[in-house]
Amino acid sequence: MRQYSSHGRLALLALLSAASAVAGYEVTFADSDYSRQVCSGMWGDSNTYINVTFDPRTSYGQVAMAIYEWKDVKYLGAVTSESDDSLPQKTYVCTTDAVTSGLCLYQDIGKFIYSSDDGTPMNQTSFWTASVTLDQMVSSHKQQEKRGGTASILTHPIARQESETLNPSPAGTLTYTGPIQYQVRKTGYYCVAIVPVTIIPPTTRQVSSDTPSHPTYSGVVLFQNTFDGQLPAADYPKVNFYLSMFFAYALLGCAWAWLCYRHMTELLPIQYYLSGLVAFMIVEMAANWVYYRYLNAHGKNTASIVFLFVVAILDAGRNALSFFMLLVVSLGLSVVRETLGRTMIKCQTLAAAHFVFGVLYAVGIVELSLESTSALVLLLFVIPLAFTLSGFLMWILHSLTGTMNQLAARKQRYKLKMFQRLYYILLGAVVVIAIFFVVSSYSFSDRLAEDYAAKSWRARWWLLDGYLALLFFVAFWSIAYLWRPTENNRR
Repeated sequence: MRQYSSHGRLALLALLSAASAVAGYEVTFADSDYSRQVCSGMWGDSNTYINVTFDPRTSYGQVAMAIYEWKDVKYLGAVTSESDDSLPQKTYVCTTDAVTSGLCLYQDIGKFIYSSDDGTPMNQTSFWTASVTLDQMVSSHKQQEKRGGTASILTHPIARQESETLNPSPAGTLTYTGPIQYQVRKTGYYCVAIVPVTIIPPTTRQVSSDTPSHPTYSGVVLFQNTFDGQLPAADYPKVNFYLSMFFAYALLGCAWAWLCYRHMTELLPIQYYLSGLVAFMIVEMAANWVYYRYLNAHGKNTASIVFLFVVAILDAGRNALSFFMLLVVSLGLSVVRETLGRTMIKCQTLAAAHFVFGVLYAVGIVELSLESTSALVLLLFVIPLAFTLSGFLMWILHSLTGTMNQLAARKQRYKLKMFQRLYYILLGAVVVIAIFFVVSSYSFSDRLAEDYAAKSWRARWWLLDGYLALLFFVAFWSIAYLWRPTENNRR
């Protein structure tokens, strides 16, 4: 299933997007595509819809077309034969052979076959199908070109038809004259399937020599959601999530700044470092929000790719700096010992490696398609980061244990209590991360299943972005609370 528009069709996308009054998530399609359907999650309300627009310059012939919500995919096609294993398991388009085999009716030739084992009528499902001819659109376009104008595109009357059924399937052949609109009223995962159909044999078709006998087509599917913009519905929650995170970091950052101002004379070096990290994270959350806002407004382009690398660098820098600071604190820098010696070089090397792998991971989860990417490629992005992350966590926990033993031996109980609380916070984070990796691995192990995208599109952003970002937020501010500026810092 194709989730993202091809960069090679940007010109076509720009031409056909003018047919839509409101910007939405657009996916191009063509008869040369390997997959014959385009799918996307949708947040439904009274104003959401799907528009299918064919390019009049490249579309000719007749196609079978179906639009449906994924839960109704079981009604798509009829079982070809229960005894002959040499035949395809299902027949999806009604042809003369399918009529002869009793799989569909003659008046449905050229449409997708609707088959219900439980007797559910089509008008009680989300299923819509039509046999669409594109010839009249092409003829009109050519006539307009000869006169020096351009063919106007009007919404087909079926798009505005009001009846008992929200999206009634047309009887006979639907002559395409403009975008075909499918009303969406319920949140779900919707698919548009298009298959070329040759109804009249090429030898009997009276066409000019420069017209192909086999149907050809290309165009754009527009998914107009409850929000205005070009992000798919699966990614749009990130816009509000990162905006909320920005305000949360900014609010707590102001509280931290106030404490620093009140106890300026008591500040320790570690609190200066923490202040810089707080400011860094506020900027990083703002950059993430602006990045997804830009994608929603302008889609993928050269500027968005550059912006992606900037955000990835900020995110990886935030993580690397945070773990580096935790590590040197756990080793007792400025508390138990004045310098770490050569150990500091090892800490810096681990932080640099974690930074590089963090950038690769951040870029990979955005650019790679989980359904089509091989497991080996995915592991190349995940495993190195997992190793450096595990190295940080294990080293931090081990160092904390050693530091607490030294403080206990010196009977420095106040400092010991702070490090013990830090230990419990990090131990809890390790447990949560372990649970997260188990849940994520279980979820992504089924990514090649046909219904994976339909089941996971609403929660995928949470597994890839939201969960870890929220965990980091809770862990960081819990630790910052322990090391907050107070009037007794020096003592």
